[in-house]
Amino acid sequence: MAIVYSAPLKTARMQLVSDLVASKTAAPATGTASAGQLVIGTASLAGATGVLATLPLATTPFTLAGNVLTLAGVPLSVAASASGIAALAELRNNAGATVASGLTVGTSGADIILGTTTITSGGTVTITSGTITHG
Repeated sequence: MAIVYSAPLKTARMQLVSDLVASKTAAPATGTASAGQLVIGTASLAGATGVLATLPLATTPFTLAGNVLTLAGVPLSVAASASGIAALAELRNNAGATVASGLTVGTSGADIILGTTTITSGGTVTITSGTITHG
């Protein structure tokens, strides 16, 4: 049987994800934030392997409603660092440490919505929206 979390616990866990991406270094209410990153990659995304684009995030990277994080500041755009088919995304803090991985990407019906999943080095990668829901 799957574990079932209470609504307040889901909200607290999602707030912690946002805080860790923002690199808050103390209690969330008093910590100093610095921008994290949204990394878009191929199906082999792991560390520096398979990275197609790295988008800097705002110091408050998400809005939170219940158990749903919504990416702030969209649309976000950056020049691609490599060519390939976008398949996965990761959230990392400003030091490059992975906070959340396995995010789906696509032009619809995914965690991270892109203008296109066909990425060309030097071309523009645009994120039009992003939501992460606690299960």
